[in-house]
Amino acid sequence: MTDAEGATRALLELMARLRDPERGCPWDLAQTFKTIAPYTIEEAYEVAEAIDRGEPTQLRDELGDLLFQVVFHARMAQERGWFDFAAVATAIRDKLVRRHPHVFAADGSPASRETTAQGVLQTWEDQKALERATKGDESALADVPHALPGLTRAAKLGKRAARVGFDWSDAGQVREKVAEELAEVDAALAAASQPNAPEVVEELGDLLFALTNWSLHLKIDAEQALRAANAKFERRFRRMEALAREQGQALSTLTFGQWESLWRQAKRSEARQGG
Repeated sequence: MTDAEGATRALLELMARLRDPERGCPWDLAQTFKTIAPYTIEEAYEVAEAIDRGEPTQLRDELGDLLFQVVFHARMAQERGWFDFAAVATAIRDKLVRRHPHVFAADGSPASRETTAQGVLQTWEDQKALERATKGDESALADVPHALPGLTRAAKLGKRAARVGFDWSDAGQVREKVAEELAEVDAALAAASQPNAPEVVEELGDLLFALTNWSLHLKIDAEQALRAANAKFERRFRRMEALAREQGQALSTLTFGQWESLWRQAKRSEARQGG
């Protein structure tokens, strides 16, 4: 038995112990697919954060947390008689073999070798389209998860539509669409009885969707760009807080002008540090 096999078996045995009806953990026993799902999503984001930070030890630990989520779901499914962890591993292996005909030939003959990443991507997408068709949904937008973050799902929908020809021809046209949607937000606001009226919400959603499509044409990941902006805002805000404390100022008493001054100081400080 390899180290990986032994470690996997030990983890599965631990999960079974935690879910043991008589000797298990009360909290683990009380969980369901729905109650665990938010933790699964959270762990995936923590993996992404560890990657962004470039910290190998943290990445190892976060990958372990994410693996435990898979084990947890598989155990609950096994208890219901649906499938077990082995079935999960087998299903993903079979899918990857299926989607890599350029590596694994189905009939044992030499596999056709794709020589470019773009060629591999096209093979992958062609295989996914075939799988969608066998499920009875041939839409180009099939299987885009609703649980994805809004920006990520908007980007995936835009990419899927573009693959069948529904797209702008260049980034300039999308920029015009962004301006058009912004004008429609302004018009909705002017006509609405309150700023969060349904029509304003709808137009703002259209604006965000257009911005996501503009990002696609600029070859920018909108989700990553926003995460970077969030991180920058947090750094600068924390620096403002530190500056205010150094100056003996209470944040809740600051005027707009004082906030602006602190923000400029924080930006200068960040620039000096190469941020």
